[in-house]
Formats: sequence, structure tokens, C-alpha cells
Amino acid sequence: MTDFIWHNPRCSKSRQTLELLREKAVDVEVVEYLKTPPSATAIMTAAEGLGCPVTDLIRSKEALFKELGLSLEDERSEMEWAELLHQHPKLIERPFVCIKGRYAMGRPPENVLELL
Repeated sequence: MTDFIWHNPRCSKSRQTLELLREKAVDVEVVEYLKTPPSATAIMTAAEGLGCPVTDLIRSKEALFKELGLSLEDERSEMEWAELLHQHPKLIERPFVCIKGRYAMGRPPENVLELL
């Protein structure tokens, strides 16, 4: 498994997390998930790695979430939510990091230190 960060260069937390990893000399593949959305299966794996439901990976305050008429109370399966995130990667919480098969959300960036 490749170590990676789902990164959005326009997001300050994502930039800070990537910088922290670089300061610690951690080599990760930088995946700009808005350009290369992760598959629904990868999103499911990420949620499982964090031990949380897929809905915890959703930016529900994003305008697009409301534009699509979504609610976290919607009755959808985990895979349906993951597929929705694949189709609308702007809704994926960031940054998301995987190192040696372990997962962390970089909010705050220091969260990823537990992976080192």
C-alpha cells in the first residue's frame, strides 16, 4: 500500500498537513483528489481505517451539499455515500492521510503525527 495524502492545495489545513509530513521527512504520494477523485471503494476503506461511517468524511457545510439537496439524515448505504463522494469530491473532508495502512484526518494537522 502506498502512503498518501488526499490533498487540496487551496486548503490551508491541507497545506499545513503536507508541510508537517515533509518536515518529518515522510514521503507520501500527493493525490489532488479534486483532479483525481478516489474510488468509492477507496473512500469506504478510508472510513473503515478511521473507524467511522462514511458520513464523517463529508463536508456537510459545503454549499454543494445543500445545492444537491443532501442531508446527513438521508437513508443511504455506506457505499451510496461513498459513491456520492466519488462523484462530488469537493464534499470530501480534507486532508486525509494514510501511512503504513493507518489512517488519520489532518484536522488539526498534528493528528497525523500519531501515524509516525
